[in-house]
Amino acid sequence: MTRAIAGILGLGMAVPDKVLTNADLETMVDTTDEWIKTRTGISERHIAGPDDTTSSLSAKAAMAALDDAGIRPSEVDAIIVATITPDMIFPSAACLVQDKIGARNAVAFDISAGCSGFVYGVTLARSLIESGTYRNILVVGAEVLSRITDWTDRSTCVLFGDGAGAAVLGPRSEGDEGPRIISTSLGSDGSGADLIHIPAGGSLMPASEETVKNRLHFISMAGNQVYKFATKIMGDIALDALQKCGLTKEDIDWFVPHQANIRIILHAADKLGLPMEKVFVNVERYGNTSAASIPIALFEARKSGLIKPGNIVVLVGFGAGLTWGAAVVRW
Repeated sequence: MTRAIAGILGLGMAVPDKVLTNADLETMVDTTDEWIKTRTGISERHIAGPDDTTSSLSAKAAMAALDDAGIRPSEVDAIIVATITPDMIFPSAACLVQDKIGARNAVAFDISAGCSGFVYGVTLARSLIESGTYRNILVVGAEVLSRITDWTDRSTCVLFGDGAGAAVLGPRSEGDEGPRIISTSLGSDGSGADLIHIPAGGSLMPASEETVKNRLHFISMAGNQVYKFATKIMGDIALDALQKCGLTKEDIDWFVPHQANIRIILHAADKLGLPMEKVFVNVERYGNTSAASIPIALFEARKSGLIKPGNIVVLVGFGAGLTWGAAVVRW
């Protein structure tokens, strides 16, 4: 009997209509377009409107991915939403998405792995498919970071944007054409939990007048330490995932990294010896969308026609937790 291999059957994305430019930010905090571009590579980002939520953006991206895959919502067996900004603490965003798209037969749950969330979701979906537990799995990375961003903090408010990206994963046989997941690698280090976090709002520090007054419900980030962590781990995890499937960095056709910061991306490319012509970058238009970053970038790279059949595509993420992960896809 031919063993099933998890493949990518369809992709989709959704972003809010509202665009916040660097010029807009110049009127909000003490910053400049030149400063933001030089240090982050970001020119603009999409920001959620009053009716946009993580689940609504997820549902739009999910339906686009299902349409791309030619799969009906009723055929979805599981929905995994990677997010740090669910509509509410519970129920999960995935359950809300299940209802919005009418995927009545699907189990649904969230993953909280920060910006690495989509790769974590793909890794789990791959295991569930290849073990025969489920067949068609919808993996969504989605965030509405604008609602946990301190818009008075110029060091962080210039970084983040909102959006969702989705992938439908399902089984492929050895002879099937189309992209398949050939390797994944994950890691985490809880000792770095304080480097990127929201201090209040959980069981450790419940919401109170004091926590609100001290602005403890917004993203707090130790930028320099996160930069050092990211520039080291992106290359390391990519090489580990490649080694697991018998490939090397010379085999990479496209590198699709988490779109956090252009300087981190440049450093990772240099460490892997990759020319920027093999690195997909769209951080200038979306900013850091956390778990949505990689699936949005993958969708755009595929849509633009850059990725060709047979290409080796490496997805790499890193984020709060600390977490990191990579997936190798043979297109």
